[in-house]
Amino acid sequence: MFLYLHGFRSSPLSAKSQIMYGALQARGQAQRWHCPQLSTQPARAIEQCRQLINTHHQPGQPLTIMGSSLGGFYATYLAEQWPNAQCVVLNPVVHAARDLAHYVGPLTNFHTNEPFEFTEADVAALAALEISQITHPERYFLIAATGDELLDWREMAAHYAGAKQEIISGSDHGLSDFENYLPQVFAFLDGTDAATRQSTRHDG
Repeated sequence: MFLYLHGFRSSPLSAKSQIMYGALQARGQAQRWHCPQLSTQPARAIEQCRQLINTHHQPGQPLTIMGSSLGGFYATYLAEQWPNAQCVVLNPVVHAARDLAHYVGPLTNFHTNEPFEFTEADVAALAALEISQITHPERYFLIAATGDELLDWREMAAHYAGAKQEIISGSDHGLSDFENYLPQVFAFLDGTDAATRQSTRHDG
């Protein structure tokens, strides 16, 4: 099972989710793909993911959870609940309650323009989901951009200390050059990446 979790105010129509799905198709693994439209309420979003994993993940088969931005925050929480999961996080939110608190109020989805209300209760729910320290960092792969205009890549690198890391010099929060890093993603998932667990790019 491959579970992709989009970011805040985003959807399964995001560019990275489409690129990732196409890459799985090319590998003949499209049947593994699940990318739900996540609820705007954090607790409900996590419950959606739990139900998908419980329904579609077969014991003994690989479970990959990939998330972008807030989806990376959710992916990390879920990976800590499923100890055999591989987790790939793309410019993940580390402190979601802190970083999203100023969005409280009426909002719209970037892709569908569907309105929703983000509340103080949602912020509290995010605080309850925060993982203070990851366990088994070898199960994680962080891709972070120094050019992220919304989040601090140094917080990400510190939070995922010990994990495989691809720190891109430049780029942006949306990782508009994400396709360039698919080989590293699949090397990690296939277990064929180099022994060195830290790496830095300078061509983002």
